[in-house]
Amino acid sequence: MIRDRSLSSKLLDAVVHIVMLLVLIATIYPVLYVLSASLSSPTAYNLGKVSIFPVDVTLKAYRLIWEAKTVTRSFLNSVVYTMLGTAISMLLTTSLAYALSRKRLTLRSFYLVFVLITMYFNGGMIANFLLVKHLGLYDSIWAIVLPTAISTYYLIIMRSYFQAIPEELNESAYLDGANDLIIFIRITLPLSMAALVTIGLFYAVNYWNAWFSSLLYLKDQDKYPLQMVLRQIIIRSELLMQSIRAGEASASEMASTDVTSVKYATLFVSIGPMMILYPFIQKYFVKGVMIGSLKG
Repeated sequence: MIRDRSLSSKLLDAVVHIVMLLVLIATIYPVLYVLSASLSSPTAYNLGKVSIFPVDVTLKAYRLIWEAKTVTRSFLNSVVYTMLGTAISMLLTTSLAYALSRKRLTLRSFYLVFVLITMYFNGGMIANFLLVKHLGLYDSIWAIVLPTAISTYYLIIMRSYFQAIPEELNESAYLDGANDLIIFIRITLPLSMAALVTIGLFYAVNYWNAWFSSLLYLKDQDKYPLQMVLRQIIIRSELLMQSIRAGEASASEMASTDVTSVKYATLFVSIGPMMILYPFIQKYFVKGVMIGSLKG
């Protein structure tokens, strides 16, 4: 391999490295700050001493969220919602995408247009709420995982990926006596692992970070996901800060409640699973990030 050692090439390399370093710092700094704030004492944080390194290190915030059970319960709820929702979404998305990718599907164009319409038109929040309530899904896990089970955008991407698989493979399987179900399971899905993992990650992140659907469809607080509990903690923290500014509460009261530390501890717990998951699927994700560029 011949490397360009000209001055312009070296300057370009330097600019690229500097830009990537700045992007890395901008990405890592918020995570380190959240971790540092969760491990620091509330007094040190309120005095502005906390940066990327914790001050007066304490695990009290993590002990509080563990003992309170609310965060632990909501964390488990989020895990269940994410796993079940991702499984249902991937099953429905890949099945429909495979059907729409088959040229011999009767009325395929009609079905495709029918699917694309949902990208631009919907009944709105009130209509969705009434639909969920009248279907008997209100205040249940199904209200979280079913209304958003299929993303039309991800469906089109999967369809494009399936269409890129050589048709000769399917024809050979047909000649050997395989039907569409066997071809889908044994040929199409194994050859689409990069797309499956990438779209699966997108679905999982969406379910893990979702809170608005819980606000609409869940009444029992014991069923709240982690993001919903985090929202309540943040609101409580902001209300307390407003009380301090208005003179209705003292800074010592703010420190004694540990609201800030608990907020950052819960936030770090919420981003932890995705940070742990990503390295294991990185090889598939890097390969699959370009799947949207395939011809539709």
